[in-house]
Amino acid sequence: MTDRIMAHRHRLITEENSRWWTLAAMCFALFMVMLDNTVVNVALPSIQRDLHASLSALEWTVNAYTLTFAVLMVTGGRLGDIFGRRKLFLFGVVVFAASSALIGFAPSDTALVVFRAFQGVGAAFMMPATLSIITQAFPPEQRGTAIGTWAGVSALALAIGPVLGGFLTESVSWRAIFWINPPIAVVAVAVTLFAARDSRDETVDKTVDFPGIAAITVGLTALVLALVEGNSWHWGSSRVIGLLAVAAVALAAFPIIEHRVKAPMVNFNFFRSRTYLGSILVGFFVSFAMLAQFFFLALYMQNILGYSPLQAGLRFLPSTLLLVVMGPLAGRLTDRLGPRPLVTTGLITVSAAIFVQAIGLTVHTTYLRLLPGFILMGIGIGLVMSPMSTAAMNSVDRTKAGAASGVLAMSRMVGGTFGVAVMGALITTLGRSQLDQRLPQLPASARAAIANSLGAGGAPTGSGHAATAQIVVAVREAFVSALGTGLGIGGAVTLCGAGLAWWLVEKKRRPEAAQAKPAGESGEPAAASQEPAPELTAV
Repeated sequence: MTDRIMAHRHRLITEENSRWWTLAAMCFALFMVMLDNTVVNVALPSIQRDLHASLSALEWTVNAYTLTFAVLMVTGGRLGDIFGRRKLFLFGVVVFAASSALIGFAPSDTALVVFRAFQGVGAAFMMPATLSIITQAFPPEQRGTAIGTWAGVSALALAIGPVLGGFLTESVSWRAIFWINPPIAVVAVAVTLFAARDSRDETVDKTVDFPGIAAITVGLTALVLALVEGNSWHWGSSRVIGLLAVAAVALAAFPIIEHRVKAPMVNFNFFRSRTYLGSILVGFFVSFAMLAQFFFLALYMQNILGYSPLQAGLRFLPSTLLLVVMGPLAGRLTDRLGPRPLVTTGLITVSAAIFVQAIGLTVHTTYLRLLPGFILMGIGIGLVMSPMSTAAMNSVDRTKAGAASGVLAMSRMVGGTFGVAVMGALITTLGRSQLDQRLPQLPASARAAIANSLGAGGAPTGSGHAATAQIVVAVREAFVSALGTGLGIGGAVTLCGAGLAWWLVEKKRRPEAAQAKPAGESGEPAAASQEPAPELTAV
């Protein structure tokens, strides 16, 4: 029986097509991870009713996943380099699928939050492994196409998430949105076992950098927690300041530790490459812009324009569907043109999208007025994502692909968290001055309480005053005015990112760059290597 299965496998998966089967397996897993980034949000009200969840527990249903996912990606990527990328990928898939099934049976809000944290752990081991395995499977001249397909699948999951989440929540149960993950995981595991080859960094032994892991875990945990809770705890509070201080100390200690240990978790020579450094910054900027826009425009469409969560999710489809199309197209163009023109054009387009939506935003703005911005956002992000990832992975030795992809994924996750936190703080601060002008009859403490609600979409709660028509109108107009200004600032920041991309990211790959790399760091014979010499121009 086993011989028959293996014979069938050899007929189906050949040396010529195995890399494409590998890409399919990575895309299946990536689909799961990205789907859970958006599918949960529309189910939160149903979860609250069913489990009698507190507001804090509801927030941590999202934050527990975000926190563990963001903090552990660098660690997950490097452990894949050490112990085998396929092994760590399969471990991540199993953890993610098992925790998804447990979430579907969660008896309480506490259990739900714990299982969501474990789901983030699984995602953190999967996400960098998908990109590093693709890097190993494809030569540089095909890597843009492969990573473009990978980015397109990511966008497809983001597009489907709100719609699928709304449908399952309304038609079946909120629990069903988590039960769809195990079947997808089974397919991903099966294809990976048959098609993907394991690989690791042969230049290092299996030594784990525990001091480095501890430093980056503590630093990122403190930073992400401060960003996530900054608006609700207040940025000047002792808790937020304390967390930021811990983050600063731990993250400052991390490079010192890495330069002293035998097998560092992150090779800081990566950052000698202008292209790799530029890709990391681009990942931060594009996620900053995208998450800030998506998060607060979703609140705007629901709280101001009156759309349901499902209706709001459907209205993001122009952006996400264009991402599905543009990802593979941009990947193929990267193989021909190089990443710099695409990444720069993409960031300029993202900036234009934000400006289009920011200018003239009012409480009466129609969806048709927002639509051009959504279209431009989809085109812009599509032009950035796969060229950025291809540039990053082509600029480092492929033996270090796991750690390199982990740092890139971490920069995107932290960038998105920064975007939501900074935009929330801007809306709260700018809205406070608006409320001072519109509601002078209220005590300063009441206006401050209302202003603090603006970062959550403008519900006039906690003020100690009845939500009169005047207060409701004032809060709505303050929120929209602050949102428009905040988006304008976000567009300017993204435009600065475009300038950095043009300065740092490599030009079109020169023909001689595709020559085989001489033997050295990887320990491979020069003739056997398909990797281009990494660009190590000192910054």
